[in-house]
Amino acid sequence: MSHALDLIPARPAPPLVTPAMTPARALGYGVLGLWLLLAIGLAYMMVTGWDTDKFVKYGPRYLEGLATTLALVASSIALGAVLSVPIAYARMSKNIVLNTIAYAYVYVFRGTPMLAQIYLIYYGLGSFRAEIEAVGLWWFFREAWYCAILAMTMNTAAYQAEILRGAIQSVPRGQTEGAKSLGLPPSVTFWKIILPQALIVALRPYGNEIILMIKGSAVVAVVTVLDLMGQTRYAFSRTFDYQTYLWAAIFYLAIVELLRNTWAALEARLTRHLKR
Repeated sequence: MSHALDLIPARPAPPLVTPAMTPARALGYGVLGLWLLLAIGLAYMMVTGWDTDKFVKYGPRYLEGLATTLALVASSIALGAVLSVPIAYARMSKNIVLNTIAYAYVYVFRGTPMLAQIYLIYYGLGSFRAEIEAVGLWWFFREAWYCAILAMTMNTAAYQAEILRGAIQSVPRGQTEGAKSLGLPPSVTFWKIILPQALIVALRPYGNEIILMIKGSAVVAVVTVLDLMGQTRYAFSRTFDYQTYLWAAIFYLAIVELLRNTWAALEARLTRHLKR
């Protein structure tokens, strides 16, 4: 029997198939090559044109701007998260008035650039100084810092409300029905059952929103807030050296990369029970 099996020819190994070079793949490789050449060129210019005196002189200002940027983003994200809860609730409400107001709010702040919103709050409301002083709020609207936080908070609240609404609606209706069968009140059902599950779904979109806010916060420099980009503009106005903006890009890239890895670790930890 063994001799008969020896006479059966072995099946030839399948030939190696290399992926075809499609136009899209070739374009992707070309773009990647251009980015690589640009990175090498920038690294070469930084090494050959490095000015230690400028870095020592303006480095502390960059650190101050970085602290301002982080404070702005952290404050606006936290305040926006609080504001997004009632907005998301109104968006899901069957009350036509609440739903319409919330829809209009989300539509306006998601459909217009943050730069225009900051201009309207800082310069637009500033033109009504007499009326604002009459209600005792001029101390708030005369400060660019407060106006920047207000604009960023209202902007991110619109995005966070939609993230939260989508996450809540993704929770199966059986969770609510099960809570009703146990006699749990709606408030306990929402805060203890629905919301925790919704936040797990919303983790990744929330991380993307924070990253977008970090990059979008650069626009507050136009209303004289000396954040990271504001300090960069100051350094460039004194030196006219392109490297000042390159330093800012490195700072922003480092912040985003650190946040991305931190958020990925947090997401992996909070969703580890779903992977078993």
